[in-house]
Amino acid sequence: MDMKAGTVQARTADSQDSRDTPDSAESADSAAHIAPVYDFWTAEQQAAAAKAGVRLTVDGELATVTLDRVAKRNAMTPSMWWQLAQVGRALPGAVRAVLLTAQGPSFSAGLDRSVLVGDAGKPGKTLIDLATSDPRDAELTIEAFQEAFTWWRRTDLISVAAVQGHAVGAGFQLALACDLRIVADDARFAMREISLGLVPDLGGTKPLVDLVGYGRALEICATGRWVDAAEALRIGLVNQVVPAADLAHEAELFTRELLAADRDALIETKGLISGAVQRDYDAQRAAERSAQVRRIRALSQR
Repeated sequence: MDMKAGTVQARTADSQDSRDTPDSAESADSAAHIAPVYDFWTAEQQAAAAKAGVRLTVDGELATVTLDRVAKRNAMTPSMWWQLAQVGRALPGAVRAVLLTAQGPSFSAGLDRSVLVGDAGKPGKTLIDLATSDPRDAELTIEAFQEAFTWWRRTDLISVAAVQGHAVGAGFQLALACDLRIVADDARFAMREISLGLVPDLGGTKPLVDLVGYGRALEICATGRWVDAAEALRIGLVNQVVPAADLAHEAELFTRELLAADRDALIETKGLISGAVQRDYDAQRAAERSAQVRRIRALSQR
């Protein structure tokens, strides 16, 4: 992969219609959307991602990943998770920040019903399939699903989720996968897995506990209750709440402000903050010393 900035080729490709079935008006404007073609993200990859409800655009150091299954309120499927994982693998090294957005009134309504009970005529694993699989194979399948949620916290990236409307279950966990969250004043979060007799399994429990503490995290997951934007800000679940009409603008502005920081200093700072939970006080001071020495030496050589 070219580690330089992902250059846009001198051509564009029509995005494939992301609607899988006649009753699924997902990405209502996708058919008319003209997607740029990058050297690291081909027209074929763009089309496959669009069909699964994922769009990627890159502008210099900023990548924007958009959930786009509007008719399904961006409900999630294994195909969507596969494409999100592919995006994480494909991003060029010049990208420093990733903004996660969603089309339509809801960020994500959670798990698509087809994952629970299947969809006639369409292949794909369901929970019933996992129940009849060898336990190790089932765990490997879930591990593959989790890849869509893990790369957002890479030390070389800073990621921001822009959330409007509902963020339920898997959608809530995807927002939690990002480093930071800016939300519309109509945002509502819920971890509804327990209502199905399931548990959150897409990496969301760790960041939730880190953000709001054990007791609050257990309450949110055990009750499946709604957390509105005001409460989310109060308990530290989100970083900012803005008017819904301003979310797109404010989220991009917020993300670009992060890009103003020195890249290597930001990487070191993120490593210090993310590792602080696991370190005791003395170990954290030692990590700070080491990081600062690396920065001083690097600056002296510029």
